[in-house]
Amino acid sequence: MKLIYKNIILCLTFGLYSTLAISQMIDYDYKREINGISEQWHSLPIPDSVFQHVASDLSDIRIYGIAKNDTIEAPYILKVSSEQQTQRSITFTKVNAVANAKGYYFTYEIPTDETINQIHLELDESNFDYKVILEGSHDQNEWFTVLNDYRILGIDNNQTKYTFTDLHFSPSNYHYYRLLIKSDKNPNLVSSEINLDEQSEADYTNFPVTFMNIEQLEKNSVIDIDMKRRLPLSYLKINVSDQIDYYRPITIEYISDSVETEKGWRYQFKNLYSGTLTSLEKKGFTFASTLAQKLRITIQNHDNTALQIESAEAKGYVYSLVTRFIEPAQYFLVYGNKNVQKPYYDIVQAATIIPENLTELKLGKIESISKKRDASTNALFQNKFWLWGIMSMIIIILAWFTFKMLRKEDI
Repeated sequence: MKLIYKNIILCLTFGLYSTLAISQMIDYDYKREINGISEQWHSLPIPDSVFQHVASDLSDIRIYGIAKNDTIEAPYILKVSSEQQTQRSITFTKVNAVANAKGYYFTYEIPTDETINQIHLELDESNFDYKVILEGSHDQNEWFTVLNDYRILGIDNNQTKYTFTDLHFSPSNYHYYRLLIKSDKNPNLVSSEINLDEQSEADYTNFPVTFMNIEQLEKNSVIDIDMKRRLPLSYLKINVSDQIDYYRPITIEYISDSVETEKGWRYQFKNLYSGTLTSLEKKGFTFASTLAQKLRITIQNHDNTALQIESAEAKGYVYSLVTRFIEPAQYFLVYGNKNVQKPYYDIVQAATIIPENLTELKLGKIESISKKRDASTNALFQNKFWLWGIMSMIIIILAWFTFKMLRKEDI
């Protein structure tokens, strides 16, 4: 009797695990075997090819391990190599404000030993264009140039609204700073902020850019870009060949959906960035990382000649999974399921100690997960109540056999 009891338990348990394993894996569209697991903790870089088929919020990424009689879900932490920026305000005193034929001088004293690399100016003007000189000194007798003929600008009209009044420079450490705004009239400097900007650089992946179309529509330049596949875009730079001053409103959008109609394809666009394309700032545009393939850039020229667009640069953060493997198994990265929610793992919420210098794993080839099942099996897996029913039946059968065994022992 005991042997029969054990065999039934093993069969039912194996059937349950097999059912759950198949139901977990088969709900996804793609899988890639994970190779090189040798330790408990590893790093798994996400290749660009994965982003073509994942959910927009990456909620459908899972790591499953298949053992002999079990399926294991390995927890992970999603890492994004974005820049980390902190700004620390530095206490200072404005010593004086004077003017002469060269312009208006403002002197600042920093009472403590502090390094700075940024000064923000607030002017009570809407339209201005000034050159400034910034100098530093330890004793106000000998001055050293920090910035020379640095341009600050403000434009506010029916076409453009733009302000650039941040002074950026290499880290400097002086007791005094002297600012000269070259102007024959009072620039109306209302306030100043002295800061130390500390930023760790992002780790980017360069994406291919193909110009599909550049055309002039009324007073706008419309540029269509195709990156060939869906990628996590977070940076775009438009390179202009014109050697003139320009300040043009710009909008960057991506195709979020498309519908085929009798008149052709209709595209739905979502906004990525709105701002100003200017010759004064050429560092490119950054925005929240978004999965996109096709972009539309609109530059408002107003009554100006259209700019000559030379090229574009597209980049995205590097994504990786920090994963913990506890049990030996054949592990797969699976993805492609629009109906699952983001996983909730303890290692994300708790203060888990993760080793440094993790070994990177590699992924095998992309495999489509077969959806073929017979009619009865298909109906079983499509309804979660069937699974609960099977589990309940197993519990009842186990309880019945247990009760029978106890009664027999009492007799």
